[in-house]
Amino acid sequence: MSTAGLLVIGNEILSGKVVDTNSPYLARELREVGVDLERIVTIPDVIEVIADEVRTMHHAYDHVFTSGGIGPTHDDVTMEGVAAAFDLSLELDEHLCKRIEKAVGKRMNESMRKMALLPAGAIVQGAEDLWFPLIRVKNVHVLPGIPELFESKFQSIRHQFGGIPIHLRRIYVTLHESDIAASLNSLLVDFAELMLGSYPRIGNQDYHVMLTLESRDPEYLQRAFDSLLSRLPVDAVFQVD
Repeated sequence: MSTAGLLVIGNEILSGKVVDTNSPYLARELREVGVDLERIVTIPDVIEVIADEVRTMHHAYDHVFTSGGIGPTHDDVTMEGVAAAFDLSLELDEHLCKRIEKAVGKRMNESMRKMALLPAGAIVQGAEDLWFPLIRVKNVHVLPGIPELFESKFQSIRHQFGGIPIHLRRIYVTLHESDIAASLNSLLVDFAELMLGSYPRIGNQDYHVMLTLESRDPEYLQRAFDSLLSRLPVDAVFQVD
């Protein structure tokens, strides 16, 4: 199966001033299309650090995504970092200049010009209705940090990623983890390929644990699901979906 890594770039994330919502969004989207997101790293707006992490992920994963750092201000240095990762120069993309000018309705200033500096050989892609396109360098997809833009840009290329989707079932249990641990362990003996998760819920009045069962094989998943239900007391199951 194809793999992916996500590089979240921004001092604002590390300082807690901004909450990262792009990571869980991308994790869900990639899971639906069958790509395994194996690593998420959050780093500061430092060119050398960005370059090192991009280079590492480039070699480790089939797809790399970056979030943040592609605006017009002093701390937007992702393009420089990506270029440095591959020893590429930054070049002004004339088509992108025109696209930005059309979007903002005026001549470019130096700040806008900064946004049109791309690593040499970068591929400009994305729907024309996106005023700033998605940039790809080798297997690295450079996305903005603003959640609405991050999501719209990913949706414009979502069809390019494919694999075998992971199917999910949930069981909500009124018992505590310690009461059902033996049942979960025995289930994994019989269904070793099952991806099983157990997540306690503190203070919930209806159930104490949410169990998740996942597999790329829907029939295998159903058998494991039915087997787990048979191992749990009937009155301990609050809800299934």
